[in-house]
Amino acid sequence: MPDRAPLTIGQAVQCLRDGDVIAYPTEAVYGLGCDPVDEAAVRRILELKSRPARAGLILIADRFDWFEPFVGPLPAAALDRALATWPGPVTWLFPRGAGVPDWLAGDHATIALRVTDHPVCRALCSAYGGAIVSTSANPRGHEPARSAAEVARYFGAALCGIVAGELGTQRQPSEIRDLATGQVLRAR
Repeated sequence: MPDRAPLTIGQAVQCLRDGDVIAYPTEAVYGLGCDPVDEAAVRRILELKSRPARAGLILIADRFDWFEPFVGPLPAAALDRALATWPGPVTWLFPRGAGVPDWLAGDHATIALRVTDHPVCRALCSAYGGAIVSTSANPRGHEPARSAAEVARYFGAALCGIVAGELGTQRQPSEIRDLATGQVLRAR
């Protein structure tokens, strides 16, 4: 895989539509992504990472509208709290919508969502026309990949490809907050 050319946004979108897994730069580390409603693709990410399905996954998008099918009822004030931090490197745990499967949200009553401000992620979601899965590109127990070469070492030909672009300026993966309480569950 290291000798393969990086994916363009258009090629990456086609990979997502074909049910494949891609890697792409995010605010701090490389992420693995797929179509969040494609069970086989989500399970492939979980397998690649050796991540238990009960842990759940983060979804990213370039605008909140793409998350509406995944979100349960919530007070307007709670939504305003999240919108005040977006786009940006803050992931919020929203009430999980009734139709969200366990293989996506794990055993949680919430779903993790982030309106990203990273230009590659925003362009990818916009061109795809929806939210995508975003989880750090590393097998369980290993450091998240901070270069395309590290992604290739971890996953090789198991990926459709790696999207061209640079990491953002954040030093740590996104902060995670509980929407109901505002509590910070993972600081950046």
